[in-house]
Amino acid sequence: MDADPQDLDELALRAAAGDRDALEDVLAAVQPRVRRICGRMLLYPEDAEEATQDALLLVATKIHTFEGKSRFTTWLHAVASNSARGTYRSLKRRAAERATDELPVNADPRTTSVIAGSRLDLLEALEVLAASNPELVEPLVLRDVQELDYNEISSLLGVPLGTVKSRIHHARTAVRPLLKLHDQ
Repeated sequence: MDADPQDLDELALRAAAGDRDALEDVLAAVQPRVRRICGRMLLYPEDAEEATQDALLLVATKIHTFEGKSRFTTWLHAVASNSARGTYRSLKRRAAERATDELPVNADPRTTSVIAGSRLDLLEALEVLAASNPELVEPLVLRDVQELDYNEISSLLGVPLGTVKSRIHHARTAVRPLLKLHDQ
């Protein structure tokens, strides 16, 4: 069961101020939530677990940057989402380094994932979007994958609500044709 958001905010602020016991409590309390966040993007359990561990390490090392301007869970969503995307990039790089003869010669790279179970189409679309418009990726992930509301995203990113809505709209417009390839 997840900790009460108010209690978690207070605990995170204590951890950010250097309280090691509070940090241990935060990490224990958020581990299931982080696993769910990573699992939404990386469906293969081992991939999601790798991203979860990376995200928890980031929480432990970056907790001092949490200032309490937004809910801790909002901050956590951004850290975990970015960790899942980073894990995907790492897995993709490792897969490319392996001998390509492991895949059937006629394998379609759009439908054959060398990263078993990952949401390859979405993650690839996010990579394409990041190359041309990196400022659009995080709002899209926070809204459409992590299901945060617009106000939380605005607060987390420190940009006006209208900017968040505009970025999400532009991101959806850019990503939609990339995902349609996989619907056919």
